[in-house]
Amino acid sequence: MARSPYVWGIDIGKSALKALRCRRPDSDSRELVAEAFDYIEYPTVLTQSDADPVELVRNALQEFLARNTVVGDQIAVAVPGQSGLTKFIKLPPIEAKKIPDIVRYEARQQIPFPLDQVIWDWQRLAGGMEEGGFVLDAEVAIFAMKRDQVVKALDPLTQAGIEVDILQLAPIALANMVMFDQLPDPATIDPDKPPPSIVLVATGVDSTDVVVTNGLRIWQRSMPIGGSTFSRALVKDLKLTFGKAEHLKRNAVRAEDPKAVFKAMRPVFGEFASELQRSLNYFTGADRGATIGKVLLLGNTTKLRGLSEYVAKQLQLDVQRLEKFNHLTGQAVLAAPAFRENRLAFGTAYGLALQAAGMAALRTNLLPPAIAVDRLVEAKKPAMLAGAIGLVVAALFCFAGSYVAWESYLPVHFTPVFAKAAEVSRTSQEAIGAFDSAREELRRTIGQQRPLIELQGRRAQTLDMYRAVMAVLPRDNLAAENPADRIQLHIDSLDCEYHADLQAWFAGVRRAWDKTEDWARTDGNAAAPAPAPAAPDAGIGQPPAPAGPVGPGWIVEVRGHHFRNEQRHKPKDGENFVHSTLIRGLLGRQNGVRVRMSTGKGSQEVSIADLGIGFPVVVEAEQPKTVEVAKPKPGMAASGGTEKIKLEEMRFKVQFAWQPTVPGLSPPPVPQPN
Repeated sequence: MARSPYVWGIDIGKSALKALRCRRPDSDSRELVAEAFDYIEYPTVLTQSDADPVELVRNALQEFLARNTVVGDQIAVAVPGQSGLTKFIKLPPIEAKKIPDIVRYEARQQIPFPLDQVIWDWQRLAGGMEEGGFVLDAEVAIFAMKRDQVVKALDPLTQAGIEVDILQLAPIALANMVMFDQLPDPATIDPDKPPPSIVLVATGVDSTDVVVTNGLRIWQRSMPIGGSTFSRALVKDLKLTFGKAEHLKRNAVRAEDPKAVFKAMRPVFGEFASELQRSLNYFTGADRGATIGKVLLLGNTTKLRGLSEYVAKQLQLDVQRLEKFNHLTGQAVLAAPAFRENRLAFGTAYGLALQAAGMAALRTNLLPPAIAVDRLVEAKKPAMLAGAIGLVVAALFCFAGSYVAWESYLPVHFTPVFAKAAEVSRTSQEAIGAFDSAREELRRTIGQQRPLIELQGRRAQTLDMYRAVMAVLPRDNLAAENPADRIQLHIDSLDCEYHADLQAWFAGVRRAWDKTEDWARTDGNAAAPAPAPAAPDAGIGQPPAPAGPVGPGWIVEVRGHHFRNEQRHKPKDGENFVHSTLIRGLLGRQNGVRVRMSTGKGSQEVSIADLGIGFPVVVEAEQPKTVEVAKPKPGMAASGGTEKIKLEEMRFKVQFAWQPTVPGLSPPPVPQPN
């Protein structure tokens, strides 16, 4: 079946899904026609600790498919630049036919993994010259991703039934967009007098892609500053939740105190401009002959009032938002309010659509070759089926002729024998079918029983965790007349929430854990707790993941308050009191604290760590507030007389990871079908 002339560029970002459907014009015009678009914002950004990225992306894709048709269209999808490796290599004078061999050699040297563990592709860039079969001043680009990262990127689309044709790194899609939309055709550029380079700065949620190109050469880098960096500044300075800070950032001009909002974000403005300046200094240092013409800003974060002017003043360059795509047509899309509102977020989708339409300068594809082969075989199945049917029909005709000749010599008394053989065959098939059904039923029964068998040693785990929390709560000096002098924490609530991967939670509380580790190192009673082993590297060129909990588990949240906030309680007052009592106990540093629990070998006392409890952090500690508390009057406790006293109350919120274990319990045997 012939494919449609339409293409989709789909950018699955960390805050929204952006998709652009385009059609290439029939002529050779440098215009791409936009036919449809979609912008689906997630309820929360994927990097938040309470977000489920898999579920959010799945729901967004389901909503996208419910509103759009993609069957038969060519589809290009982007992955973040941090997920892959990009290398630009200047080749020595070499024969043109030997370029693939030297590129493969360079790939083995530049890619820090065996080539059978990665998906990689390369392309010779525009420029250079060829004489007598030799190539001079040629440059090639090599792109690579780990194979498991490719599978992870394609998995949500595969689950949604979307067949991806092109998998491209987001910075390369942006480079294609800039070279097509903002620069002359590379074929018309004089290598000796190239135009000034354009700097494209595309902000995302957690990072910013910087792409520099003059149409012939390309340079790209990722800066660790994104839209959430501005939101976190508001969270820190204005004491807001992340959701409220995100809303305030988008509506800063209409805030009750816009001056306070911009004052809180001003350090991030400076950090953004400084990091961009360092990137440009590195680029100009590596390519001393390059000149920078202008800086274009992309991404909804760049709509912050004053950001482009501030960056222009710091860089002393022409800085402007990319408000218009010069070679993208289609009035129905470009004039749509939703597209106009979010046009700064469609740069990557535009670049992907260009490549899918065959109009991009960079045409590398990180889609696994095995998938392309499977698609080719699937496309040829109708023709193969038609050929097979033709062979069957021809065979039937041959068989019919032979049967007629054979039938003329067949004695009639053989008919009952053949009928009996057919009956035996049918009975055999019925017996095989009954056996297969019985075996499948046995497997289902075993599958239903297995969870019940495995529950026998875990039925009391929640109670054991409650006992552990109760065991580490302080209970000293409870008879003191003044409640502020009692070494006591008041627990208001205790909640649990299951997480499929605790690393996402730990990333959100890493600063709080650093604070816990700092406190542990200065405690003086014991050595600081050893960090958990780091998770494997998630992508090429990424730093190792921070030490923390790995795999599924529960996040337990304890909310409470205490009154030890008077001057006489220093230094163990306020948040320090929570550290020296509850956090200290959850770290297993209270001498003699053991928890009695039920295990596979009966009841026994175990340590806090044996229960799978770890990484306690204070995620919230309010400033002490004066409250009135009723207490019995001296000498009138028996009669019920009370008086009100004023105390300094501090409320706190503590979280810790809980990966339940059952010390001493061996898994029960699970019966297997024969």
